[in-house]
Amino acid sequence: MIEGLSHITFVVSDLERTSIFLSTIFEAKEVYSSEDKTFSIAREKFFLINGIWIAVMEGKPLSEKTYNHVAFKISDRDFEKYLLRIKSLDLEVRESRSRIEGEGNSLYFYDYDNHLFELHTGTLDRRLAAYSCSAKHSRAL
Repeated sequence: MIEGLSHITFVVSDLERTSIFLSTIFEAKEVYSSEDKTFSIAREKFFLINGIWIAVMEGKPLSEKTYNHVAFKISDRDFEKYLLRIKSLDLEVRESRSRIEGEGNSLYFYDYDNHLFELHTGTLDRRLAAYSCSAKHSRAL
């Protein structure tokens, strides 16, 4: 039985630059650095983002940008605060996809290695309710 999420790993070209990215945007706490040792496949660092274990390993970055992403939940009131943090690192912000009312807002941005992140204000329950209302409204038309 799956007990929960263990960790998320990203391969990055520069561990130090990614450390700044994670701490600035997500207030991630670094809990481990392999320094010059290699226990896995490359030098690595571990972080905690509100209890979520994030591993970053040194390696070749993604060659292209995609919509594959990791989304973190934020509150509506913190949306602008996070946008300012992203802009302070001169990161590429991706235009949000079209939304229906009640679904929540999203802020999409790429890190330095083409990983896409999303900061989302909604929840699964809110999204399903919004989709349900929208489908009922569409059928009524």
